[in-house]
Amino acid sequence: MGPGNTTTRTRRRAVPWALLGLWVALLAFVAPFASKLADVQHDRAVDYLPASADSTQVAKIQDQLPGGETTQMVVVYHRDGGLTAVDRTTAADQIGEIASAHPLAAQPEGIPSKDGTTLMYPVASTEPGTDEKARDQLVNDVRDIAKSEDGLSVEVGGEGAFATDASEVYNSLGGPLLYTTAAVVALLLILIYRSPFLWLVPLAVAGLADYLSMGVAYGLNQGFGTSVTGQSSAIMTILVFGAGTDYALLLISRYREELRRIERPYDAMVAALRGCGPAVLASSGTVAAGLFCLLAADLNSIRGMGPLGTVGILCALVAMMTLLPAILVLLGRRVFWPLVPRYGSTPKVRRSLFAAMGSSAGRRPLTVLAGGAVLLGALSLGALNLPGSLKLEDSFTSKPDAVAAMETLGKAYPGFGTQPITVIAPTDRADAALAEAQDTPGVDSATRGRSGDGWTELSVTAASAPQSAGETATIKDLRDRLDGSYVGGASAEQLDLADTNARDRLVVVPLVLVFVLLILIALLRSIVAPLILVAAVAAVWGAALGIGGLVFGPVFGFEGTDPGLGLLSFVFLVALGVDYGIFLMHRMREESLKGTEPVQAALIALRTTGGVIASAGLVLAATFAVLMNMPMVQLVEMGFVIAVGVLLDTFLVRTYLVTSASVALRRKVWWPGALSKQPAAGSRELPEPVTETVGMR
Repeated sequence: MGPGNTTTRTRRRAVPWALLGLWVALLAFVAPFASKLADVQHDRAVDYLPASADSTQVAKIQDQLPGGETTQMVVVYHRDGGLTAVDRTTAADQIGEIASAHPLAAQPEGIPSKDGTTLMYPVASTEPGTDEKARDQLVNDVRDIAKSEDGLSVEVGGEGAFATDASEVYNSLGGPLLYTTAAVVALLLILIYRSPFLWLVPLAVAGLADYLSMGVAYGLNQGFGTSVTGQSSAIMTILVFGAGTDYALLLISRYREELRRIERPYDAMVAALRGCGPAVLASSGTVAAGLFCLLAADLNSIRGMGPLGTVGILCALVAMMTLLPAILVLLGRRVFWPLVPRYGSTPKVRRSLFAAMGSSAGRRPLTVLAGGAVLLGALSLGALNLPGSLKLEDSFTSKPDAVAAMETLGKAYPGFGTQPITVIAPTDRADAALAEAQDTPGVDSATRGRSGDGWTELSVTAASAPQSAGETATIKDLRDRLDGSYVGGASAEQLDLADTNARDRLVVVPLVLVFVLLILIALLRSIVAPLILVAAVAAVWGAALGIGGLVFGPVFGFEGTDPGLGLLSFVFLVALGVDYGIFLMHRMREESLKGTEPVQAALIALRTTGGVIASAGLVLAATFAVLMNMPMVQLVEMGFVIAVGVLLDTFLVRTYLVTSASVALRRKVWWPGALSKQPAAGSRELPEPVTETVGMR
């Protein structure tokens, strides 16, 4: 045995161990940073608002005023039969205790309802400033002091209370989201691999990739000021587990095939990486490019999601292309027990579900294509039934104290603005702005507040209920009348969110389509095939939104839709959905390069990748479906639409529509590349169904 063989054996042993050692060192390096990610997570209004909107400028200027940002609350006292003298005394005593315990911007004064059942006290304090923990402590202290007594109901609402309730929800997501996602992925991997050991490997690697992404995300925050919110960190975890497991399924499927052809696991893994590596790199590049386009958004929460989502995808890619292969090679064939792929063995011949599906698509491709297009189009019409913009009080799946207070105020003070509109005016024009605000139609009252750094704060009360059409008209009138001033507050923030999301869709959607299309053209050396894939995922997005429109209101009882749902679901479904098209088309191109006849190439690609695409689709859909268990309506809606879209893409679009289009177009699908001009070779007969060599077998 020569020295060359000895060198090869040494490399086979050394490379996996070296990769494992590098990962141990890398994880040890990022460990101190990963644990700090929660410390830099912020869920203040300014972290979600549009960067250039009036409401954002109001929030920023309030930070500079004496005392910093104001925490606005409303303490609501209510008794169904009418408040008694004792109730009013109790309320006054509790408000006095709050004023003694915390510095308030002004002495609160009670505003009774006309029916005598309710008394509300607006409470504002600059004590917490921009410190979210201090704000939460203040709100909770107020709630501890303002307690219900002897049938007197006491609730604490207002903008500050809403922010605290939302913050508690987001802070509670980390652990449950991670554990639930890991449990769902583990269950599916056990069912897919039917092995007591194999499922642990990709799951553990995905967990380490998530830990790495947390460290990198913290580094981006410290180095470049990238915002980290509860929503973006939750999406990052979902992407790491979902996309990472998809890459693992494709790699392990190809590795299993190669182990039957190649004796040594190291060489089989090298062949597997060469075979599926380009597809995985292209698919991850597509997702990363799509997410990176979110940087063009004006909405802070969406723009901040771009870098974190990209970090999640890239960490998953690096882990699944380096650490996973190293561990699999070191464990050898025995990791597949009891379904061990023996060297030189052939899989059992069996009827393949995907061969049958491909055959049906191959016999009548135009009929299948037309039927699928009609179905997706019909489902898309359901988007017309989507409820309007989500209001603050409808954002929670379970009712917190702030929502209960809002509902009580809505019943006791019908048509009255119980949520202040904040105006920030230049100090030298503050008096004129105050007079103009008081004269604005729809304004009930306006008062002057703090001044500092050339700005003065005005508090405006609308005559209409919060987030009603009347209040919206009042906010717009104030912005039209008060030149040089900024109009903000909770209701103005919701208005800006809706307007900016509409703008961002017009900017980000074309960018995503262009970037995804360019990557596909570079990978597939074609224009027609990429256009088919992009059109397919766009149709899936429309159908998934349509299904959401059919169930959000009638079935789930949601009163509104998050303004960012359309944009975020588009980016995720296009970027992630194209993954499966890449897996299928890349294998089809491999077969075509061998000289396989076009129809055969399409059906062989479906038969050999159908199982792994189905497995990957189920895992990805399940990971996003985990969001449906979260207590925020916007997360539930996003999880539902993306999960449904992924399932439609996996079981209808990839298996039937893309395959049918490829069969119908034959070599034209590769136009104008060289494959479109390549003379036919091989039999034109459809292949007989053979073994489905995929990850689940």
